[in-house]
Amino acid sequence: MKDIDKDIFKDEYQLKNGKYIFIPVQEEVVTDFLDKIKYKIKKFNKIYSALIEIISPVYPQPFFDAKRIIRNEIKGKNVVALNLGSGNSDFGDDLLNVDLLPYQNVDIICDIENIPFKDNSVDYIINIAVLEHVPNPQKVISEINRILKPGGKIYCFIPFMQPFHASPYDFQRFTFEGMKHQFREFDILKLKPIGPTSGMLWVVQEWFALVFSFGIKPLHTILYLLFMVITFPIKFLDVIFQFYPMSKNVASGFSIWAQKNNS
Repeated sequence: MKDIDKDIFKDEYQLKNGKYIFIPVQEEVVTDFLDKIKYKIKKFNKIYSALIEIISPVYPQPFFDAKRIIRNEIKGKNVVALNLGSGNSDFGDDLLNVDLLPYQNVDIICDIENIPFKDNSVDYIINIAVLEHVPNPQKVISEINRILKPGGKIYCFIPFMQPFHASPYDFQRFTFEGMKHQFREFDILKLKPIGPTSGMLWVVQEWFALVFSFGIKPLHTILYLLFMVITFPIKFLDVIFQFYPMSKNVASGFSIWAQKNNS
């Protein structure tokens, strides 16, 4: 159980099994067969993280960036840092894991459209591949702005060229200009495209599975997983291609570093 200063909370909570619970606990509602597999694997954090970083079609630059940020700006420092929308991921004891669902590694269970932290109480937020799954991303971003201290920072990754992936929902994508609009209340420190090859690869994997499954859904799932395993090394071309100036046109997604202004 991580050490948490309860004074940063603005709402009442229930403490159970080491988790601070602000909403009724619910299990993920998953109907798609592939998402059911993913949901089961998510319970094994190290295995799931390895699969995401190695075999999934997305070049794992956001995880590299997050780990570097934690090492350089958070670890060992007297700061309040959140892994917001964490799922079962865990970057270590220097961050509090916040999620809607009661995964093993989650510390705080809440709705991130209503984050139960006081104004100006958080120093740093990591938010990776979450905002496409919430109905009102601008509400979440406004909440992030509210709870960050003046000068506090957020690192966020949001998909652009990625196929539908429900966990359990998938609502939207954002362009380069859309990212600037969403974070217009912040001082944007850096905005960069990630994974133009990944943006192509995932679509191609889905396309091949679609064509050669002949409309048979279980076969589609099997072929998609097969094509993923066969072709995943291609994504590592993004070590180079993500730095090409026009990669933003077909990027898998965008990462943004932003800071709450002091005004």
